[in-house]
Amino acid sequence: MATLHIDRLLETCIKRGASDLHLHVGRAPTLRLHGRLRSLETKVLEPADTVALMKAITPERAQQELQEEGGTDFGFAFGDEGRFRVSVFHQRGNISLALRLIPSKLFTFDEIGLPSIVKSLCRRPRGLFLVTGPTGSGKTTTMATMIDYINRNFDKHIVTVEDPIEYYHSHKKSMINQREVGVDVPSFSEALRRVLRQDPDVILVGELRDLETMEAAIRAAETGHLVFGTLHTTSAQGTVTRISEQFPVNQQNQIRIQLASTLIAVLCQTLIPREDVRGRVAAYEFMVVTGAVSNLIRENKVFRIPSTIQTGKKFGMQLLDEHLFRLVCKGTISAENAVEQAQSPGQLQDKIEGFQKGQIARPEEPVDPGAQEDAVFRS
Repeated sequence: MATLHIDRLLETCIKRGASDLHLHVGRAPTLRLHGRLRSLETKVLEPADTVALMKAITPERAQQELQEEGGTDFGFAFGDEGRFRVSVFHQRGNISLALRLIPSKLFTFDEIGLPSIVKSLCRRPRGLFLVTGPTGSGKTTTMATMIDYINRNFDKHIVTVEDPIEYYHSHKKSMINQREVGVDVPSFSEALRRVLRQDPDVILVGELRDLETMEAAIRAAETGHLVFGTLHTTSAQGTVTRISEQFPVNQQNQIRIQLASTLIAVLCQTLIPREDVRGRVAAYEFMVVTGAVSNLIRENKVFRIPSTIQTGKKFGMQLLDEHLFRLVCKGTISAENAVEQAQSPGQLQDKIEGFQKGQIARPEEPVDPGAQEDAVFRS
């Protein structure tokens, strides 16, 4: 009975276009729809319900980890309709589950709103490309889109290290191997220690969660590999600071020098409910590491990164607040949601009010230097 029950809940999640399904004692099953929580009109879950639902989908190794550690994470495929990333944990003596829907469909750059300059960066033979943002901001989808672009267009060997594997990729023009932490390899750092012996061209690290993993990713980028990774930072400046501050003080100068020579771009994103149609839209801050940015990192003048991004529009750069302002002016998102996500809420509020009063002109769309280059590549 539990299996039928969980199947119905998963089908409801997919049919309604929800991003997450929550199963907690004392509340009816709850979906996250377009960023907002919505309870289903079913019974309130009791302790026996969440235990039965957990057992219906959780592999034995994960159930053992739940008993020993108090929590476990894993992924599973739900037919051909999609995959779910699952977090099971104890709270107040009961079992709780949070399931994130990973669509089976891989998206294109246009579908998720990535500028085509990102394509030219994906064609680089080496370097470190970081995708950052809070939990649930679409980092995994963005990285899967970039990996699929490489997979379809180039003959590379791609190795991913994920916890758990979310999007499944098949061999296309490239060859791709996906390793799951806890199943194929014990840890991110161990996977990265061994990956250089596997003749990779492109390496994806699901999360740069500790110093050892960061160090290994930077070393891989230094030794001639294109490395993608994620962090839970919300700005390009904050990303550079977070990485350098992970290291002991006596190593920070050396790490900044390494970052200055290996980092090629930082894409910070957040998902915001749309006003014009259903769903959510991604707002981006995008920094391309030019010679000027590289010097700022090397000289530890990261406080000047935002102004360099602001003057780097010809390279496709943009600040998050600039993108939020454009989305408000186009009617894509509300002013309230934009100000809530802004780096400088007061300044953005003033700009929006100025636009609404006709004192500030509608902003122009940013230059996309990758568009022309991409046209040449396709021809």
